[in-house]
Amino acid sequence: MTTGLRLEKITAANIDTALGVRVRQDQEHRVAPVVKSLAEAYAHPETAWPRLILDGDRAVGFLMAFFDIDWAGDGAGSDIRSGLWRLNIAAGEQGRGYGRFAVESVAAEIRRRGGARLTTTWHPGDDGPEAFYLRLGFRPTGEESGGQTVGELGLA
Repeated sequence: MTTGLRLEKITAANIDTALGVRVRQDQEHRVAPVVKSLAEAYAHPETAWPRLILDGDRAVGFLMAFFDIDWAGDGAGSDIRSGLWRLNIAAGEQGRGYGRFAVESVAAEIRRRGGARLTTTWHPGDDGPEAFYLRLGFRPTGEESGGQTVGELGLA
């Protein structure tokens, strides 16, 4: 059972811990490593929200959310979205509720910022995380992004 779950901002004091979060080897082709997420967060500081997932003092995962991006990329701001950009649950920590906690935490932050939906993407296929996201209530939008399925969760 999970007890002291919390998110922690990535800092100089915990960056090595964050970089040490690794998914199972058979999942590495499905999700980018934390180092790539942190590089993307550095390049997009206005929208990226990287966080270490801790259970007590133990790092169990990493997430990166995004807020208020122009999904259509047309500059018109016609499709502004927020959501889960990346989720890495450490290999030995999967199946313990940490992924659900991460999604619920991002949903709470989006609500706090006035949003009403959470967007994410996942690699399709039996060995991907689709079943996890569908169990949480995400529904495919019919869109693809970089070969990944786009899903949304209503937060109303």
